Amino acid sequence: MIEYERKNLNGVPDYTAAEFEGRRSDYCLLIPVINEGARILTELGRAENAGINKICDIVICDGGSTDGSMKHDILQLYHVNTLLTKIGPGKQGAQLRMGIYFALDRGYKGVLTIDGNNKDSIEDVPKFIEKLQAGYDLVQGSRFIGGGHAINTPPVRYAAVRLIHAPLISLGAHQWFTDTTNAYRAYSREYLTHPDVRPLRDVFAGYELLAYLSIRATQLGLKACEVPVTRAYPATGKTPTKITGFKGNSDLMKVLLNALKGKYNP
Repeated sequence: MIEYERKNLNGVPDYTAAEFEGRRSDYCLLIPVINEGARILTELGRAENAGINKICDIVICDGGSTDGSMKHDILQLYHVNTLLTKIGPGKQGAQLRMGIYFALDRGYKGVLTIDGNNKDSIEDVPKFIEKLQAGYDLVQGSRFIGGGHAINTPPVRYAAVRLIHAPLISLGAHQWFTDTTNAYRAYSREYLTHPDVRPLRDVFAGYELLAYLSIRATQLGLKACEVPVTRAYPATGKTPTKITGFKGNSDLMKVLLNALKGKYNP
């Protein structure tokens, strides 16, 4: 295992890294988490059962968990390749920038992302890699296309995605997308390193990066598609999500409108 710290990188939050293994694949799966507890460990168990670590390197992008779920010995049991821990400012966007920088610096051909709350079908990772290998630059997971499954989706969330978010993103992208708040995606190296994309900027602190990357690929003439996935919310109990209440949804809408106006374009 190799441990080190990265500081003062332009557009990347300060972070520490624990590399349990070197690069073993052409692709990596970034999983942003913060205090996901048993949910992330269950998700990693599903990944292990599906052999995901054999086709891509699993990289955890931790926002500073304090629940004990990020212990090195546990992560190694689940064949996690690397743990990145953000020590600089920012939320989800900063965690993803940390992961994207690491992935590009390591030379991966493609980068996948998935939430760490065990809602998504991590078993579907091969679908994304197949599309990257076929030449697509943005691969969006969707529960709303043929072969996809939306299980116990809260009615308000369903309406917001289908009637507001997806149509507006599609308008900006000039291509129809159906599940645009879904962070289960893949990006080609060519997309992330395109001079007119530049994802490693401090403006991407929260949800801005997801909205921006949904729109920018097809604006630049790059290839995008959707693949069917499953997103399952628990039937009972608290819904695992970082977007809650009026303020959370209002902030998400502001980010979406800013992306449509081109405010995040370099």
